[in-house]
Amino acid sequence: MLRDDIIEYSLDAHHSEEAGKGLRKKIWKITLYLTLITAFEVIVGMSIKQSSSSWWIVKWLFIGLTILKAAMIVLSFMHLGDERKTMRYVILIPYFIFICYLIFIALYEGTAAGQAMPGYIS
Repeated sequence: MLRDDIIEYSLDAHHSEEAGKGLRKKIWKITLYLTLITAFEVIVGMSIKQSSSSWWIVKWLFIGLTILKAAMIVLSFMHLGDERKTMRYVILIPYFIFICYLIFIALYEGTAAGQAMPGYIS
C-alpha cells in the first residue's frame, strides 16, 4: 500500500547542488572551529594546576569560550544567523543577561558557601 501522506523532504530542497556544497562547507567549518575551541579548553585545563594563582583567569576563559561556542551553535545550526539583526538581538540579549546573572549567582554564592564551610570547600 502506497501512502500519500508521507512527505519526502529531500525532494523539497530549493537550492542547487553548488548551494548545498556551500552549506556543507559552512557546517564543516563551524564544526572545526568548535572542535578547536574545545581542544584548546581541554589542553589549558590539563596544563594549568587548579592551585595556581592564575586559575581564576582560566575560569573566566572557560566561561567566555563556552559562551562563544553556544553563540556559534545558535547562530549557525539553529539558523539564527540567517535572521534579521533585530530578531537576533531580541533573542540573544535576554539570554546573555540571564547567563550573566547565573554567572554572578554562581560566583557570589560559591564564595559565600566557601566562607560558611571553609573545611569542606577549597
